Amino acid sequence: MSGKPKLHYFNGRGRMESIRWLLAAAGVEFDECFLETRDDLLKLQKSGALLFQQVPMVEIDGMKMVQTRAIGNYIAAKYNLYGKDLKERALIDMYVEAIIDLDELLMMYALQPADKKEQYLANIVDKATNRYFPVYEKVLKDQGQDFLVGNQLSRADVQLLEALLMAEEYKSDILAKFPLLQSFKARISNVPTIKKFLQPGSQRKPPLQEKDLPKVMKIFNLGH
Repeated sequence: MSGKPKLHYFNGRGRMESIRWLLAAAGVEFDECFLETRDDLLKLQKSGALLFQQVPMVEIDGMKMVQTRAIGNYIAAKYNLYGKDLKERALIDMYVEAIIDLDELLMMYALQPADKKEQYLANIVDKATNRYFPVYEKVLKDQGQDFLVGNQLSRADVQLLEALLMAEEYKSDILAKFPLLQSFKARISNVPTIKKFLQPGSQRKPPLQEKDLPKVMKIFNLGH
């Protein structure tokens, strides 16, 4: 029996990607068990392994964990990516919650009908550049350190980098007005464990392609 965490999800980003990022940043190897069909998900549901009948699910330390935030909190705490005290943890939680809001916006882009995509993307860019990124730019300025919280790598840094790289896939110059975020991106990308995860051949997933959408919709029984 492998001691590695085992991730149950489809072979794509979705809500599991931030968990992959956290484990990779912590230098933890993990196995993946991909849902290929609707039946794979139904089988998992019937087995009683999914507390609320949904994935992501991560087998770790003898637990079958569900709920993305709970999994992320556990991994961050276990691998010292969650600050040194309650106040730092509160800041990390605040920053991460906002990143999750932005991630959700980015993730839903692929599900928009063709005639709504342009308008939806404009909304993403507006929110990213006017609501979210200015906050992190200011935090880095006020903090005067290499990291968002305290002076060590935390879950907030890892997940912000993931969101920045994702946002750049939609608009390559989206960070043009945020010099501190640009240097943050370069710096955190060079953390050895993260640098390794950013290399080709890692378990990082590419953006969801149009051609893969029907399969994902079918697994999760999502009407278009």
